[in-house]
Amino acid sequence: MEYTRLGNTGMKVSRICLGCMGFGDAEHWTHKWVLNEENSRPIIQKALEIGINFFDTANVYSLGVSEEILGRALKDFARRDEVVVATKVHGKMREGPNGGGLSRKAILSEIDHSLKRLRTDYVDLYQIHRWDYETPIEETMEALNDVVRAGKARYIGASAMWAWQFQKALHVADQHGWSRFVSMQDHYNLLYREEEREMLPLCRDEKIGSIPYSPLASGRLTRDWTPESSIRAQTDRIAVSKYGSTADTDQFVVERVAALAQRRGVARTHIALAWLLHKAPVTAPIIGATKVSHLDEAVGALDVKLSAEEMAFLEEPYVPHPVVGHQ
Repeated sequence: MEYTRLGNTGMKVSRICLGCMGFGDAEHWTHKWVLNEENSRPIIQKALEIGINFFDTANVYSLGVSEEILGRALKDFARRDEVVVATKVHGKMREGPNGGGLSRKAILSEIDHSLKRLRTDYVDLYQIHRWDYETPIEETMEALNDVVRAGKARYIGASAMWAWQFQKALHVADQHGWSRFVSMQDHYNLLYREEEREMLPLCRDEKIGSIPYSPLASGRLTRDWTPESSIRAQTDRIAVSKYGSTADTDQFVVERVAALAQRRGVARTHIALAWLLHKAPVTAPIIGATKVSHLDEAVGALDVKLSAEEMAFLEEPYVPHPVVGHQ
């Protein structure tokens, strides 16, 4: 395993992050393909065994069940000081007013709920899951600063927003001397590169680490472009919204990944992740493993070094995409 600093911080994280959205409760959650606790624990244990120390979840994943599963597993399999635990806040956790969002009330309430579910006194990275258009950013940033000052989070990060919004939040934090975001969890892969226009240049300039989600485009970069029959393909409306309207052009990118993987004699996963790992300021792609084998494939990407010509070969068929993930 390789390790690197998260953004401009001194905290070291593995170059592969295990995303935990796939661990939870299929019966009461949007995603019907998630694994229950019994099937989730071996994946978390395997991740620790191969050196992954970075784990990302969110309060809204299976309405807290993902955090519970991760918390119990890390309690059993790891030492708390040796792992980096990230979670997120914003999603609607219950009906009625104040059930979600980024108000001071919501943030100070949800951090305590997350800590209880994760069985820890603090999280290493506390992220806002989306932009809250109903709450002044000053209120959100002050509340996050208070979470850090109370010792409940070591650092704060953000996810999925416009670059101007991210810059505004950074400016507000700097203006008041509050904790500033150290990471951006953005939607970024070979099939969706719109973040290269403004967000990634901003992150490079501000020395903020990018931890991309959906690095394999929900698996589309790992297999031939054919009709899918998996439970996730049939039920994951979010994935369909991301890639369903661009199939004609995305196919050419997928074919380039397949061709290069065959030429190099490696798995397609290795090529897709290696491309990301070569892109600044990417710190650690977030891998949504639902099989132990997914982890082995992901870690193998660390040994693949792509030339400038190979990078250009993968990128050449890309065409602009509609912005998805945030609006």
